[in-house]
Amino acid sequence: MSTDRDRPDACPGAVEVHRAADGGLARVRVPGGTLSAARWDVLRTAALELGDGALELTSRANVQLRGLAEGAESELAARLREAGLLPSLTHERVRNVVADPLADNQALVDAIDAALCAAPELADLPGRFLVTVGRGVSGLAGDVGLVGDALFLAGVDSGIRVTDPVAAVVRVARLFRELRGNAWRLSEVDGGVGKITAALGGAGDERLPAVVTPVAPGPVGSVVVAGVPLGRLDARLLAGVPVRVTPWRSVVVPLGTDTTGLFTSADSPWHGVSACTGRPGCAKSLSDVRADVARWVGAPHAGRVHWSGCARRCGRPAGDVVEFVATGDGYEEIR
Repeated sequence: MSTDRDRPDACPGAVEVHRAADGGLARVRVPGGTLSAARWDVLRTAALELGDGALELTSRANVQLRGLAEGAESELAARLREAGLLPSLTHERVRNVVADPLADNQALVDAIDAALCAAPELADLPGRFLVTVGRGVSGLAGDVGLVGDALFLAGVDSGIRVTDPVAAVVRVARLFRELRGNAWRLSEVDGGVGKITAALGGAGDERLPAVVTPVAPGPVGSVVVAGVPLGRLDARLLAGVPVRVTPWRSVVVPLGTDTTGLFTSADSPWHGVSACTGRPGCAKSLSDVRADVARWVGAPHAGRVHWSGCARRCGRPAGDVVEFVATGDGYEEIR
């Protein structure tokens, strides 16, 4: 169904920051979630010296810094650019590539990122346009996705099989740009998937199901998956450690890393619990959500739980989630 919008999307970037109640909010795109130890330390240091001392992990495996003083984004951008974390000022908000964090796919992610940045006309893609790479993230509602040679469109296997995945992603991005009008996502364009499928030569009969396979906290071979309570990580932690950020607000680090302050077991009461920013960071929030969650955590619950400070329900993860939404007079439970 077509969606007409009277404004561009307001997704923050690392240069054009969002002015939140607690200061500037910068979102640093990290295609594939992979950060060398040196680049991770650049982000940690920036959070400590320019922000509020914490790094927030997003559901697209990006990293946010909060509490930036007016004008601090210029210094942040300079640091990011020197570290190679800001390869394109024009395309920095559209570098949204989520990948299976335990798979060997970063080279493909990097090639997709470079190809998107090399196409000048794609600089005006909405900041919500999303590319997914891998089976485990195919259900995260990407506008275009790759599972082997299968091409997903709007989170569904299109039936198209590709020999050049990078070229296919760029072609879909260009076609979406031509068709989108004021839409932010491919799913919002009337007949968009069908038109793109036809433009790419039609589809075969085979279809793969879209799935979301969160990585559970704990050791996996030579690495360990460490959960970050509510996705907010003390920037003093993990100094000098290479990390891979996951879409489930956790990090993959080498086995043996000091994970103090994180959790590495699915039995942790923090596992599966997420929340929006809440007060005081968000002026629209009706409650100090994180403080409320901290008092609640440990209560019996099955499956994933998300807490929101208002009816916008920001940060809600995909899939089946029990929600608690602030009303100004407590919380409404939504199942």
